[in-house]
Amino acid sequence: MRLPSKVKMVEVGPRDGLQNEPGTVPTKVKIELIHRLGDAGLPVIESGSFVWAKWVPQMADSTEVLAAITRKPGVSYPVLTPNMKGLEAAIAAGADEVAVFGAASETFSRKNINCSVAESLDRFATVSEAARAHGVRVRGYVSCVLGCPYEGEIEPAAVARVVERLLAMGCYEISLGDTIGVGTPGKAQTLVDAVSRVAPVTKLAAHFHDTYGQALANILAVLERGVTVIDSSVAGLGGCPYAQGASGNVASEDVLFMLDGLGVETGIDLDPLADAGWFICDALGREPASKVSQAMAARRSS
Repeated sequence: MRLPSKVKMVEVGPRDGLQNEPGTVPTKVKIELIHRLGDAGLPVIESGSFVWAKWVPQMADSTEVLAAITRKPGVSYPVLTPNMKGLEAAIAAGADEVAVFGAASETFSRKNINCSVAESLDRFATVSEAARAHGVRVRGYVSCVLGCPYEGEIEPAAVARVVERLLAMGCYEISLGDTIGVGTPGKAQTLVDAVSRVAPVTKLAAHFHDTYGQALANILAVLERGVTVIDSSVAGLGGCPYAQGASGNVASEDVLFMLDGLGVETGIDLDPLADAGWFICDALGREPASKVSQAMAARRSS
């Protein structure tokens, strides 16, 4: 088994993880979470989303969050910007990296952002051009790369077409999202093989949900294909509001434990990462979904 010697972990908990919470998380709690994640060594921490507050009220304080966080050297704090209005607000708030969020499924695209895949890509091209004109880096996301709650299985060629457009418009990195967590290792490798024909594997990231318990196996499978960027969420926070029954993102603690065991360098310290997970879960009134975090806590208390 040939694996990369180093992997970049992208922490999505403060944005993707918290945006689907039924209640609003206090701004000061979000800020403290971001600081704790930075102290643990995370190099990328998604910190907010500049979307219409009516649809995602949990992210309504993103301007305040960006203004209050103490930014660590070498750490990036990207925010989601689905349109020009969001981009303008993000730039005004001091964002130096943004993300656009598309889909490989027509139905999901219409349900999620109320437009077709083609229309979304045209919109993102405008956002990307304006962002780069301001010196702001752009990351691309593709949802439903291994399955859609409305259309079922998605052809890898459909994903590749979206990736090719995102790459052409200037996205420096493109995250492939298994939004409903139906992917298996073989299908994940087939997907990376197909997408690698239109985009260098060095520009790809993997974003797996653990609905069917396959996330870690899928991550290992794509690492074998040369992917070196993995999205994860502290404590396994998050889910998809448009994908009924989909559980959260793979837990950052579990990903890190696996990578540490494989001898893959990340620059992240497990103990403070797990502590950050317990901090946010205490605020939410529940335990982390991370099995590693739960095992560590049990060991400490025994």
